[in-house]
Formats: sequence, structure tokens, C-alpha cells
Amino acid sequence: MAKTYLQINVGDKAFVEKTIGESDVYLFAGITGDLNPAHVNEEAMRNTKFGGMQLPGPGTIYLSQSLNFKAPVRIGDTVKAEAEVMEKLEKGRIRLKTTCSIQDGTLVAEGEAMVIAPKG
Repeated sequence: MAKTYLQINVGDKAFVEKTIGESDVYLFAGITGDLNPAHVNEEAMRNTKFGGMQLPGPGTIYLSQSLNFKAPVRIGDTVKAEAEVMEKLEKGRIRLKTTCSIQDGTLVAEGEAMVIAPKG
């Protein structure tokens, strides 16, 4: 169930987890055209240095996302994506801290998102 702007508080959190399968990698590569060998070629990857539906919820308008990649995600990893409300702004806008980590707690990506929460 979606939260409205008035129901959202600084510090609220939500997350999803997904185990990445080989088909996920190839489907992403096919959709985006990103066939970088670091994504689709395990041998090539070995030679490198690397070796929100819930908050606010349905009806949210996603305005922007900044993202910094910190570590690789490999086939078989379970990714936890988390969003935390950092600030409530005018016109229903909400600034979120976004992080992704894998099963051992390694941070693989972090950034910020700006969304418009459902009105209510």
C-alpha cells in the first residue's frame, strides 16, 4: 500500500531483496544494449580490478537518481536495495538515500533519489 506525503517521515526505510540469476544479467544487457564484457563475460571480469516499489509505493513519480558503484554483483548474489527518507521537501518531493548491498553486507552501490510521493 502506498504512503502519502503526509504519512512519510524522515528516517522511514524499505527494502527488497533479489538473487541475481544469469538470465537477469543477459535480459538487462539485451534491453539496455550494455554488452560490456565486465557484465556478460566472467573471464573478462577476472582481469579487472573488481575480479522502490515500497517507499513511498505505487503512484510514486521517480524524478532522479544518482548512483555510485562500489563493488561488483555476481551471478548467485542476493542484492538488498534499501531506500531511506532523508528529507521531505515542498510539493510532495522526498529525497531518499539509496543503497544496495549483497548477502555478506558488502556495499555495492549508493546514491540519492528524488521522488514525488502520492498525494493524500
